[in-house]
Amino acid sequence: MVRTLQQLREDLLAIWNAGVEGVRVDRLIRNTVSLHGDVSHGEAFLQIGNEKYPLDEIDRIIVIGGGKASGAMAETLESILAPLFNRKEITGWVNVPENNAKPLRKIFLHPARPMGVNEPTAAAVEGTNKILELAKNLKPNDLCLNLLSGGGSALLPAPVPEISLQEKLELTRFLSESGATIQELNTVRKQISLIKGGGLKSLCRGKRLISLILSDVLGDPLDVIASGPTVDNRSSVSDAVTVLRRFAPSIVEQVFNSDSKSITNSNEKTLTVRSKALFRICRYFQQRILSVHSEPEINLQNGLARNLIIGNLATAVDAAGTEAFRRGYSYTMHVSRQSEGFAEDVGVNLADLALMKHSDCLIHGGEPVVKLVPPEQRGKGGRNQQLVLAALLYLMNRFELETNPDNFPKIAILSGGTDGEDGPTDAAGAWIDPIFWLEFQEKIKTDPTFQPATFLRQNNAYHFFEPFGTLLKTGATGTNVCDLRVILIDHAINF
Repeated sequence: MVRTLQQLREDLLAIWNAGVEGVRVDRLIRNTVSLHGDVSHGEAFLQIGNEKYPLDEIDRIIVIGGGKASGAMAETLESILAPLFNRKEITGWVNVPENNAKPLRKIFLHPARPMGVNEPTAAAVEGTNKILELAKNLKPNDLCLNLLSGGGSALLPAPVPEISLQEKLELTRFLSESGATIQELNTVRKQISLIKGGGLKSLCRGKRLISLILSDVLGDPLDVIASGPTVDNRSSVSDAVTVLRRFAPSIVEQVFNSDSKSITNSNEKTLTVRSKALFRICRYFQQRILSVHSEPEINLQNGLARNLIIGNLATAVDAAGTEAFRRGYSYTMHVSRQSEGFAEDVGVNLADLALMKHSDCLIHGGEPVVKLVPPEQRGKGGRNQQLVLAALLYLMNRFELETNPDNFPKIAILSGGTDGEDGPTDAAGAWIDPIFWLEFQEKIKTDPTFQPATFLRQNNAYHFFEPFGTLLKTGATGTNVCDLRVILIDHAINF
């Protein structure tokens, strides 16, 4: 089937949007939680997953949680519980981004961070303390529903007393900028948190705690999503030190392999703010390891705690595939289950895969990382924008487009974060297609220095795509299941 350039663009956006619609949390929550029976006569029950909870055995329903999609989850849950408002005590506190903090009747949505700032804040710490307080005060006949989604790690910070929020921020920034995987990052920050790595579950021992989880982590490992607040931590302080030894070997060496008498506060004063933070965290780990009680036994018994995955990246990819089929495409799908490596490499691989002519639609889900250049050289962008820009540069080199601009293949590539955010920008991602290519040709006629390689090298993909209107701007979607990519190919064009 031969499609017009405009139709190719419309299909590209529609298929991606269908994937996001497939993981809208109102649908996912209603598929998981429902109220049955005659509420007025006390014979009703809550169905959560495949378990039934009779209402006459529940005194209070407490809702807690955090994440980019947790506000929408709480709103839908309230609508399901609405018939109980005059019969049961229902309350709750959920940490969400500021733009999701709308008023609800029973559950307070706490604005814990600004849009586009995916880092812990003082407001998030305050909100997390409220959540921990609710968990501590649970009674045996209470039912606690915990709503977790991507972004929960940043929205649910509770640093141990020995480590400040600023020190935790410096640690997170350092590891992220160094290319650490989410697993490596979580291995370290679980050890300096009161809530992560099973901390919340420990507070709720013996109480009914049910977590409804929208997974934003490849492979859906429960101990990684939102840093596993309701899953026993299988990593240790020693594992955290191993991660730091990889990325900050000199500081780890100084703390662990030097004469302890030589490590003084005066030494710390000569360090940068970031190095000092890493230094203090390493010293905290050293003290933990030296302590007799530093490595408690791991309790793998869940007790009354349940963790339910209500949606994930595979759900989004499948929904996108359904729309692609409806639009007449012969599609293939792939969902990554482990770290993909760098965004630039993923972009090249996807572009190369598109040229193999196996199908006319590729739908991929995953999440790469970006190794950032120093701040003074860095522009504006995110991993999805970086991925698409790398794919463009590969196609330009593959088809020698600088000297043969008419050879641009009839390919459209889109990559976007399902949460509507991509790095510290207002875009979810970006796309390229033949219409973009025609406009790009006009641009470089007037500005030959406007070259993709320069923008890619500077982590500045946002400012590259901005003039062409091919930044994907959705606003906050209310969901979050990693990144979704759609690649369309018209095989009527000879590659």
